[in-house]
Amino acid sequence: MSGTPVGRITGAALLGGIVGNPVSHSLSPVIHNAWLEAGGVDGAYVAFAPKDAAGFEALVAAGRAGLIAGVNVTAPFKEQAFALADEAAAAAQMTGSANILVFEDGRVRADSADGAGVLYALAEQAPKLKLDGASVVMLGAGGAARAGAGALIEAGAALSILNRTRERAEALAADLGPAVSVASDANVLEGADLVINALSVAPDISLAALKPLAVVMDMTYKPVVTPLLAAARARGLTTVDGLAMLIGQAAPSFEAIFRRPPPTLDLRAILLNHLGETA
Repeated sequence: MSGTPVGRITGAALLGGIVGNPVSHSLSPVIHNAWLEAGGVDGAYVAFAPKDAAGFEALVAAGRAGLIAGVNVTAPFKEQAFALADEAAAAAQMTGSANILVFEDGRVRADSADGAGVLYALAEQAPKLKLDGASVVMLGAGGAARAGAGALIEAGAALSILNRTRERAEALAADLGPAVSVASDANVLEGADLVINALSVAPDISLAALKPLAVVMDMTYKPVVTPLLAAARARGLTTVDGLAMLIGQAAPSFEAIFRRPPPTLDLRAILLNHLGETA
């Protein structure tokens, strides 16, 4: 017999989702639908893949029209999501991007839980790391780097961006303010307390120069133990995976979209089982 409550999805169901392109790989529907089922919530969470900026704008218009309660937003639409909103929470304003849009009474409210996800993951898997005064090296200067940077700066960290294209790193640093600098080369790793990979691919760096107490984080979660994290573990360094970050940003997203806190579930076990991994 199914554990789904009879009649959970009705004509009053709230519709939420994840918007990106590509988006078929996303674990967000697994997370949110597990919560919806566990809580007996009259709602569903699906994936939307607009083909371009015009498609994303059409989806936001559908939200304004009352067809969607709210969405999470991922690449490449996070900055467009912020630009289309009528109002934005401080976390979204700090980075000029949003991973949550909430639709209510024809208006669009933007927020960002990516920073909360980074802080959650660090607190869970690297509890000895103190961010206040920490030297953080961010690998990459795209949307993922932007999304996590604001929370790190607010926590008192000094951020250095190491990116193959210096101009892009300088543009991001200019947006984020004086707590952010651009690294000229990989020598910056020598003083790092925390290194975060915000690239969608494995970075071409050596971890040999890192301090013994340095922490290495990878925002990627497929596989959970990425080549970067495997190399860091081989050196005996503390590692933080992207799955923890995903879980950390999911709870505020669920509450924003479905207007209630999520029920208690062991999401990590559910997701590892879904991925067929044991990390």
